[in-house]
Amino acid sequence: MIDLNIGVIGYSGNIFKEPVKSLNSLCNDVGRIIAENNWVLVNGGRDGIMQLVSKAVKNRGGYVIGFLPWQEEGNDYLDFSIKTGLGLNMRSFVLIKNVDVVVSIGGEIGTAIEILGAYSYKKPILLMKNSGGWTDRITEVLIEGKFLDNRKLVELKQVPSIDELERVLKSIEEVKNK
Repeated sequence: MIDLNIGVIGYSGNIFKEPVKSLNSLCNDVGRIIAENNWVLVNGGRDGIMQLVSKAVKNRGGYVIGFLPWQEEGNDYLDFSIKTGLGLNMRSFVLIKNVDVVVSIGGEIGTAIEILGAYSYKKPILLMKNSGGWTDRITEVLIEGKFLDNRKLVELKQVPSIDELERVLKSIEEVKNK
């Protein structure tokens, strides 16, 4: 039984170039814990962080769903591709609506938009600390170190390690299954 759909967001781009290249090990670890816990990876299905985590999940027998913009084909590691016909930003909101939790790794403006969307949909947001981009930058504007606005819809949590990520995801799964 699959108990958690985990959305992983972050940098797109060539996996052999920075800033994605230096996050390969982290992405591999994130994919490993998703597969080992029988969770489903849900992402944008393209290159960059999406491709690296998808590959790690697939190499361990896990399941990957990609919500693609426009009519793109996506990366080679998707079990199921959903061609939304939508642009990048609108596709992201459909993706976020279909996850239980969001894990953010680095990222540019698209990732920032996905973080904001996840917050508005009250999805737990886990920020992989020191992964760069908006994942780290967003922490500078958090209210009380954990909220994006005064409504305090959902906490954004900085996650310093892969072990802590797995612990937090398991606690989210436990709450969901109650």
